[in-house]
Amino acid sequence: MDALSRRKVLQALAAGAGSIACPSLLRAQGIASSTELVRAAGLSGDIGFVVADLRSGQVLEQRWGGNAMPPASALKSITSLYALEQLGAGFRFGTHLIATGPIVGGLIQGDLVLAGGGDPTLSTDDLQAMAKALAGKGVRGVTGRFLTWGGALPYEREIAGDQPVYASYNPSISGLMLNFNRVHFGWKRAGGGWALTMDARGRDVQPQAYTAKVAIANRARPTFTYSDRGGVEAWTVASAALGKGGSRWLPVRHPAAYAGDVFQTLARAQGVPLPNPEEVRNPPGGTALVSHSSDALAPLLRSMMKYSTNITAEAVGMTVSARLGAGGSLGASGRAMSEWLAQRTGARSARFTDHSGLGVDAKISPQDMVAALRQLGAPMGLRGLMKPFQLRDATGRPMKSQPFEVDAKTGTLNFVSTLAGYMTAPDGTELVFAIFTGDLARRRRAGTDPQPPGGRAWVKASKMLQSRLLERWAAIYGR
Repeated sequence: MDALSRRKVLQALAAGAGSIACPSLLRAQGIASSTELVRAAGLSGDIGFVVADLRSGQVLEQRWGGNAMPPASALKSITSLYALEQLGAGFRFGTHLIATGPIVGGLIQGDLVLAGGGDPTLSTDDLQAMAKALAGKGVRGVTGRFLTWGGALPYEREIAGDQPVYASYNPSISGLMLNFNRVHFGWKRAGGGWALTMDARGRDVQPQAYTAKVAIANRARPTFTYSDRGGVEAWTVASAALGKGGSRWLPVRHPAAYAGDVFQTLARAQGVPLPNPEEVRNPPGGTALVSHSSDALAPLLRSMMKYSTNITAEAVGMTVSARLGAGGSLGASGRAMSEWLAQRTGARSARFTDHSGLGVDAKISPQDMVAALRQLGAPMGLRGLMKPFQLRDATGRPMKSQPFEVDAKTGTLNFVSTLAGYMTAPDGTELVFAIFTGDLARRRRAGTDPQPPGGRAWVKASKMLQSRLLERWAAIYGR
């Protein structure tokens, strides 16, 4: 395509975004129109997208770009911007062991408090290091109580209410969290049955978790049931689902109790016996004997974007909202982020109910997503925190190589699939885009079924459509 022809295409697209530009020219070049690509995908539900020139902001092509749709995990891009602007790339979460009195003869004259600062990445190995440091200061016990405090963030029992009960990506939120608020369940054949374990698995240590228990039920379905019995999280697992052996993470609903239980075990192993933990609501006063800091915010967000960690997104977003005085609940924090985005970019469609996108009630339009990525994301270096995206071939498998670069955030729920980010066309032209697809009627009918009929095929078709659109845009705007 020569420069004149390319200019005609751009002019036609600018004049009527979403329409077929110079159809005879595109057909001659073997480039399908976006309408043809959408039709070929065969997707039910809604399909909206916007692609724009990153430098000028000119919208080059769109389809239902102003319609608010669920962003799924692509919302983590907005959460990252919210946090980077308000907290700064060097921000770190802190967790502290606080003594309410002096140390005399190896005993804390008062209480010891495990105080969380909202760190979503705190691990069992981190608590192990804190227990060793406490013993290294000569502490051998307390005269008072062992307390836990998780009030740095509001408690939320779960992120979204329409997920399977056993979904480890949908745990509770608190100011004191451990192992992404997950407990490790393992099983293996032993004699005529199975040996079961529930532990707080770390890289170096795997202490037993006493706040969570599991029992086998002689049934085929459901795979898991959950109940809260006197502060102990009680699970049952269907015998038909166990097989020879395996493991999985389960969500924790009493995060402060879980963290306190694990620390008590680790401290005892270091020669520091502690009373059973008790949770307190008021912020503790005293002296911090030992402190642990998380990674800086920028690498923490990069990991969140790579692995799509929901609890990290919620902790980061709720920490920002708390600082702004609007973090009384997860819903209130989501609304605060919506208002912030409206103020910063003029986004009118943003209606956020969380920060991870796990809740399908969160909405934003493709055009408002693109505006945020361009106006805020580009100067903040958001692309550098995103994961390189691999296109899919005609069979739906990732391509081994591709002629242009894409860095983006994906989002996947039952009958919802999204992609938003940046691409560099073959000639170096930089574009910003958002592609949202969703069939909310089919999603509602699926309920909490983790694998509803037709769900995988629908998501696969959506992901293939994303790749075909990116190929089209690279061909038209990148040479």
